[in-house]
Amino acid sequence: MSINRISIYHLETLLWIDRLGTFSAAAERLNTTQPAVSARMRELEQRLGTTLFRRDGRTMSLTAAGRKLVRDCDPLLRDMQVALLGSGGFAEASGVVRIGAGEIAAASCLPAFVAALKADMPNVGLEIEIDLTANLIQQLLTGRTDIAFAAGPIAHPALKTRPIGEVALVWLASPAVAAAFGRGDSSQPVPVWSLASHSPIHGRMRDAIQASRITQKSLNLCNNARTMIDIAKVGGGIGIFPEPMVRAEIAGGTLTPIADMPALAPVEFHVAMRVSDTEPVLTRIFDEAAKLDLAEASA
Repeated sequence: MSINRISIYHLETLLWIDRLGTFSAAAERLNTTQPAVSARMRELEQRLGTTLFRRDGRTMSLTAAGRKLVRDCDPLLRDMQVALLGSGGFAEASGVVRIGAGEIAAASCLPAFVAALKADMPNVGLEIEIDLTANLIQQLLTGRTDIAFAAGPIAHPALKTRPIGEVALVWLASPAVAAAFGRGDSSQPVPVWSLASHSPIHGRMRDAIQASRITQKSLNLCNNARTMIDIAKVGGGIGIFPEPMVRAEIAGGTLTPIADMPALAPVEFHVAMRVSDTEPVLTRIFDEAAKLDLAEASA
């Protein structure tokens, strides 16, 4: 066994393969190529003198020896990272962290959180992606995202989550559309806009529309809240919007609340990360995110 020729990057690569399930996902997480990951694992097997992977058709899985090495090395590498951070603090931390967020979270809490995070960890690079909750969860599970801010309850055994508060929803339209709708003098059904069906918010929007005096034939869907806001501002119909995203429009008078509409339950948000991720930097970011309160961030 040539243990003196085994490097930390060999073991780190092995752990990421175990966490994410594939060589390609580990390569993406480590900012390298799949051939490079394969080469590292061949080197590790040769230097240990044992087989760590078995091929099952087109997929690879860990052998008993591979699983034991992962179990033994994971806490050792985590302790090493903690020790190194202990000498320099999180201000000396480096690497790239990928953060995913929905539009509403991005408009509510993300800017201030990111600014504070960069002040705390100036050498950590951030990659931020705004997407729908369903996509964010999938990206989190496959390792393409490290931390996600998402709407609705998140229940998956591979993820740990913390609630970070609620965001109110409001019925709005341009002043002219709101006035006409209130008088009931429109000869045509007033268009109403809702987020698309794969949004966790869609269900409560649909229920509210059914309880209102709006005809279902008027319902239109969009997967982008900002686009819906712009449509409503130019008189394109009624919308149900996250209050933090329309605060400026309400204050400026380009959108106005619609009276006598069914009440809308607020949307609950969570921060999530993979249970298997034990890196101190990711854990620190998750713990800081879990302290957020959307009610305060949106005030």
